[in-house]
Amino acid sequence: MIETIGKLFGRIGRPLNFMEVCGTHTVAIFRHGIRDLLPSGLKLLSGPGCPVCVTSIKDIDTAIAIANRDDAILTTFGDMLRVPGGSHSLLDVRAEGADVRIVYSPLDALKIAAENTAKKVVFFAAGFETTAPLTAAAVREADRLGIANFYLYSIHKIVPPAIETLLASDETRIDGFLLPGHVCAVTGTGPYRFISGKYSVPSVVTGFGAEDILGGIALLLRQVFEGRSFVEIEYRSAVKEEGNLRAIEYMNEVFEPADSYWRGIGMIPGSGLALRDRWSHRDAAALFRLDVPDTPEPEGCMCGHVLRGLMMPVECPLFARVCTPDKPVGACMVSSEGSCSAYYRYREVL
Repeated sequence: MIETIGKLFGRIGRPLNFMEVCGTHTVAIFRHGIRDLLPSGLKLLSGPGCPVCVTSIKDIDTAIAIANRDDAILTTFGDMLRVPGGSHSLLDVRAEGADVRIVYSPLDALKIAAENTAKKVVFFAAGFETTAPLTAAAVREADRLGIANFYLYSIHKIVPPAIETLLASDETRIDGFLLPGHVCAVTGTGPYRFISGKYSVPSVVTGFGAEDILGGIALLLRQVFEGRSFVEIEYRSAVKEEGNLRAIEYMNEVFEPADSYWRGIGMIPGSGLALRDRWSHRDAAALFRLDVPDTPEPEGCMCGHVLRGLMMPVECPLFARVCTPDKPVGACMVSSEGSCSAYYRYREVL
């Protein structure tokens, strides 16, 4: 496979930029040393595929404001605790006494609501299309069981609009995309056909093993070499063109597209998931009506440039000096799947 990659790239005869838009891919590429196996001139860029990394400061500050209420319990996935807000993180306010609880599933949050009926239990609903169906299932289950004190603060995002934002920009040339296998296992390939249909850019859905990723790169190179572009599935053990129809049904029943702010990128129309009117009684934002001010990104943080493929993390002046996993300045250094965190962890091989 490595030999095939070398031969195809040699026949193409020009530099290429491929982007993986999944944080799990970014980590796997480092873990398997894949960059060291690629020919010079074939560059892998890390895109906005980490939901923690693209969570806005305002959304973190809103979650903090909810957690600081005496009548509320905020539940969240553990990797959201250390994401910097305007001046604090959820970890900070939990240390000061706020009731912030880590859950591994929105159904865990629903159980907490059932056990604490005197409190308003809010699930800080983050993630892409992989986590949204289970959140939708929890909302449906709350109604079925009559658990009235369960609410969502939804910051769910969907991947295709972010990719289109990158393609529509003249900032970075992207010659091909490695698409996220777990997201496409839910959505199928249909939402990504615009990449080839509108922009004539090849894309391949891959898994997360070394052979999957190398196979995806080889398929991208073959499309470039043959002058073709379409959405190709390398990860056929998990991904079907139509996706997971039941998961899509749940997601579409409970959520509808909404504009959403991506940290370091800005407002992307139709890139978020908001509760439909039928489920508005579960909306924590409508319940609390909190007025949280906007806070600018930390001075010197280049997380947005990294997420757009304009800069490698090691080129940021704060990287590994001021910004580390122990004391992150930007969100890209927080999550284990964040680009900066991955580069930091494997920096000795760079």
